[in-house]
Amino acid sequence: MVKKLAGVMFVLFFLSGMALALEFSADTISTHKGGYETKGKIYSKTDKFRMDMNSPQEMIMITRLDKKVVWNIMPRQKTYMELPFNPINKPQVEEKFEGEMERKLVGSETIDGHPTKKYLVTYKVENEKHQVYQWLATDINFPVKTSAVDGSWSQEFRNVKMGAQPGSLFEVPAGYTKIQMPGGMNFKR
Repeated sequence: MVKKLAGVMFVLFFLSGMALALEFSADTISTHKGGYETKGKIYSKTDKFRMDMNSPQEMIMITRLDKKVVWNIMPRQKTYMELPFNPINKPQVEEKFEGEMERKLVGSETIDGHPTKKYLVTYKVENEKHQVYQWLATDINFPVKTSAVDGSWSQEFRNVKMGAQPGSLFEVPAGYTKIQMPGGMNFKR
């Protein structure tokens, strides 16, 4: 569970920011090495991001760049954990990746009804070079899919709805109890 949560957090921090400056909501499907899949709903507002997930259990993850925190909310238990936002996981803005070195057009496809341009993107994080494919929807100027070149993960947005999101989505619900991270778990990379 902890390993899966850490993997989900990495993918969400990494990928969610690609359109963080835009306000939108979308269904999301993340796949991870080993056939593990996470489905959910994503909401984005400037400096705020929310992901609702139902697997392996119901959880809401809210990232608040303005407060430099991440809240992991467990609705069934009416509890939440607060984690410090690690700047190493700072989301990218728009379709550009932080540390992007090269972007090469490699094709075009239609994804979820959107015409896209498929790019091979090479970027560097902490002196490590990475490559991903990114499908940028040309009708809404939004990255509807991103996947690691090695196939270890992918993230796809479906039913993208551009527009303002209510601020209440990015707050811990009233009446929830803050709990501590069990056993000193640490999600830093």
